[in-house]
Amino acid sequence: MKRIALVGMGVVVGFGAALGVMSAKGADDASAYRQLDLFSDAFERVRANYVRPVEDRELIRAAIQGMVSDLDPHSAYMDAKGYGDMQVQTRGQFGGVGIEVTQENGLIKVISPIDGTPAARAGIKGGDKIGAIDGVSIMGLAMDEAIDKMRGPAGSKITLTVIREGEKKPFDVQLQRAIVQVDAVSFRREGNVGYIRLPGFNQQTASGLERAVRELKRQVGPGIKGYVLDLRNNPGGLLDQAIQVSDDMLPTGEIVSTRGRQNDDTQRYDAKSGDITEGKKVVVLVNGSSASASEIVAGALQDHKRATIVGMTSFGKGSVQTIIPLGQGGGALRLTTARYYTPSGHSIQAQGIIPDIQVAQGDEAAVPKLARQSEADLRGHLAGEPVPKQRVNAPVVRPAPGKKYDDFQLSYALDLINGTMTVASATETPATTAAAAKQ
Repeated sequence: MKRIALVGMGVVVGFGAALGVMSAKGADDASAYRQLDLFSDAFERVRANYVRPVEDRELIRAAIQGMVSDLDPHSAYMDAKGYGDMQVQTRGQFGGVGIEVTQENGLIKVISPIDGTPAARAGIKGGDKIGAIDGVSIMGLAMDEAIDKMRGPAGSKITLTVIREGEKKPFDVQLQRAIVQVDAVSFRREGNVGYIRLPGFNQQTASGLERAVRELKRQVGPGIKGYVLDLRNNPGGLLDQAIQVSDDMLPTGEIVSTRGRQNDDTQRYDAKSGDITEGKKVVVLVNGSSASASEIVAGALQDHKRATIVGMTSFGKGSVQTIIPLGQGGGALRLTTARYYTPSGHSIQAQGIIPDIQVAQGDEAAVPKLARQSEADLRGHLAGEPVPKQRVNAPVVRPAPGKKYDDFQLSYALDLINGTMTVASATETPATTAAAAKQ
């Protein structure tokens, strides 16, 4: 699963200033200083006695990472490189060639080219391996370093040496870098219904949704019946984009509130007037991999009864992470600073958004529990509220036995908007499903 983070901005006081705050706390001050002495002692012993020389920055980085990551599953320390990569991801675009890659046997292997990018236009294929960049071998180079070499200003040129199965020898492909969109909004017409897919929440998401609605209105015309907003497998992203996406579909009312450590840390975000869908029916699709920002959107639309939520219970990440830069070149902390609540005051932490209509894709029962991990399964997760029993025991709609669908959940959603029932389905209670699984 991708890293899941609701990203805001914050500041942090320097180390000396923090000690100054501690010194005002009386008895706690002495205890804090004793613990810092313990850390200093351990630091010096590792530095002097470890089997190989270790750079001070390596030890400090590991110490900060250990301190923060032990708090909860979503807090972490990012060094300068990781912080930069995170900023690229949240911006939603970068200069590059447009390929998704992994590493295999010391070479960079192409998973797939991204549609409409220089790599796709040049005929780069999934399964291709990149042996050199601008004539320099990348054998054994770390994947992050290889990716950095492929990124660059739009318009600049790069030559990739490609190794392709079935070709007798490697060949060069010259590309001109362009702006590559990350997690771009996609959409299409499904009869008289508009289908919109949001794969993540970056700085381009709300504008992408607005563009999709405008274009679908143009394609379908005044007879458009409604929209399916697909948030399945959407791991989240920027809080402000989740708020804007919700605002686009809500004419009024609260979208979400965040509550931090202190009472005065509470913030509430409200919708401004206007609904870009003009009151048309909306169905939101979610599943167990819909998390964080996608849960904010689903929760807001559900509580205001603006949309019908269809699918399976979402991941349950109900905490907000603030990005706190640490000095010049020091990277940043991603620190959990608040929980978020839906308009009804409901925290989804470790519980998730429970759909109005639970619809399985069809193969969930066959997926091992470990492969369906939720927030509640993560070590050190923040405690959540209990799930109401009547919602836990709600029936689950599944494809009828023997019926095959490319996307059963989408087919069900389209039927809801069209007011028809073309899909063949069977309804099961969790108890029935559990009994069947034991046989």
